[in-house]
Amino acid sequence: MGKLTGNRLSFILFPVILLALFGLCYASEEMITAHALAMHGKPKYGPDFKHFDYVNPDAPKGGTITYSAIGTYDNFHRYAQRGLAAAGSDGLYDTLMTYSEDEIDVSYPLIAEKVAYPLDYTWMIFYLNPRARFQDGEPITSEDVVFSFYKFFNEGVPQFKQIYKDVQNVEALDKSTVRFTLKTGNKESLFSLAGGLKILPKHYWEGRNFSEPHTVVPVGSSAYTIKEFKIGQYVVYERVKDYWAADLPVNRGQNNFDKMRYDYYRDDTVSLEAFKSGEFDIRQENVAKYWAAMYTGSNFDKGYIIKEMIDHEIPQGMQAFVFNTKRPVFSDIRVREAISYALDFEWLNKNLFYNQYARNRSYFSNTPYEAKGLPGKGELAILEAFRGKIPERVFTEEYNPSVTDGTGNIRPQIRKALELFKKAGWEIKDRVLKNTKSGETFRFELMLYSPAMEAVAISLQNNLKKMGIEMNIRQVDTTQFTNRLRERDFDMISEGYSAMPYPSKDLMIIWHSDYIDHTYNTAGVRDPVIDKLAEDISGVQEDEAKLLSYGMAFDRVLQWNFFVIPQWHLGKFRVAYWNKFSRPETRPKYALGINTWWVDSSKAKKLPKRNAAD
Repeated sequence: MGKLTGNRLSFILFPVILLALFGLCYASEEMITAHALAMHGKPKYGPDFKHFDYVNPDAPKGGTITYSAIGTYDNFHRYAQRGLAAAGSDGLYDTLMTYSEDEIDVSYPLIAEKVAYPLDYTWMIFYLNPRARFQDGEPITSEDVVFSFYKFFNEGVPQFKQIYKDVQNVEALDKSTVRFTLKTGNKESLFSLAGGLKILPKHYWEGRNFSEPHTVVPVGSSAYTIKEFKIGQYVVYERVKDYWAADLPVNRGQNNFDKMRYDYYRDDTVSLEAFKSGEFDIRQENVAKYWAAMYTGSNFDKGYIIKEMIDHEIPQGMQAFVFNTKRPVFSDIRVREAISYALDFEWLNKNLFYNQYARNRSYFSNTPYEAKGLPGKGELAILEAFRGKIPERVFTEEYNPSVTDGTGNIRPQIRKALELFKKAGWEIKDRVLKNTKSGETFRFELMLYSPAMEAVAISLQNNLKKMGIEMNIRQVDTTQFTNRLRERDFDMISEGYSAMPYPSKDLMIIWHSDYIDHTYNTAGVRDPVIDKLAEDISGVQEDEAKLLSYGMAFDRVLQWNFFVIPQWHLGKFRVAYWNKFSRPETRPKYALGINTWWVDSSKAKKLPKRNAAD
């Protein structure tokens, strides 16, 4: 063996010296080394846990589960700035850590085997599992983590710049150690990196345009890869047999299907009939009428298909008709409130929904952050600074959507609506609502992509007609809906605001005026008060008392601005499935948990022959 030259010796010693210096730099800081990250409270599972409580660690592997998807797809790149990605393609990449489904925002080791951070939350070190591999066998290194962050930040869809705006620097300390440094300490920003950043293979994505659709099967890092597809019609994912993380505690008893298939259908009605005839395996139903009246037939009678309602504890978001407030006709808060009187929920619930639903009233339903009653001391301390800039009723009334008697008679609501319209400069002439200055007729379009909403839309349309308003209903396919949403070419849509277990920095993307031209700020809100509240919420994530007050205050301001007409929610999963599955006795609190189910061959043998594979 030859002698080490000075240069070669320096090359070998430099990393050792660097790490030694690194240790000295942080020795003076109180540092936490952890196996799990909990945004609020403490992790349920300790460092030596073997598996989550809601799995069967000995679940058999095998078989196929077939799902349905609506519309079409044209690529496999979930994070492109245009195009429609295939269903399931967001699951091709693992994250540094992964969330449990019986806790809220608690993550456990996946690609990273542990973390370290200081009490001021200004940085975090991830120690990667040396066994971690991409699907082509290449090791997952700290360079891949650094590359992934900057690829998402520089070339991903615009919201990534908001999500990661607090990050100052990402650096590889050695092959398996990576450090994220924030501009200022922020617990939420720091912890979200663990479960939110998908890890991409640098050797695959380097030199490829991340912002463009991708029709080549990519190299992933998760338990499944794309096996077979026909663009726009179906896609099949196959379990990676040598997946390096299969036996990690976070994966034990999960990823049990050998294959997952998604078949595409033109619309939801066609999809339902296909399910009943055995074309695919499982379906979650969102339409009460369908659930009550259409899940019938011999396959149900014989027990081939199981129809079940499964309880959960998931926080509820806000499903609603959303106004595009950038449209001049919806810029006046009085107009938006007036139109909200046209939705007769009590009649809909009785006649269309079989009394299955509860009315939405909050953006944080089923959480402590839902604004109820009048503002308390903590809220008032926040809201007083905005008095005169927010609706006065924020201080004096509890918000609740209009309630009818359920008979279809909404005359009291029409009277209130017409009073508001008059104050806003609109009056009825010859049964038509017109602007008192311009003579303009009040008309707008409701854009839908699901036929399931048509009966609701017609009820709304009929009630608006009684107010002199012409609302046209436009049914479009998912491609056109997505494109028009991106271009903000709509008056009103039916949309769901995702449930949040607590008010997070994601509120910036949904409500801040910086995102007024992006699809996430669906209502097109530009309001300095809402901007400030969203910004402040990002800064109080570590103070649970302040976060509670800010969350309720934010909810209250949104409620009284009438950006949406609240619809309804159901605190259960409606699920129908072909009787070929078994599942653990314990269910996750905050998910349906299909990933923990498995194909039970003894049950599958009893089913009639059908097109869906078992």
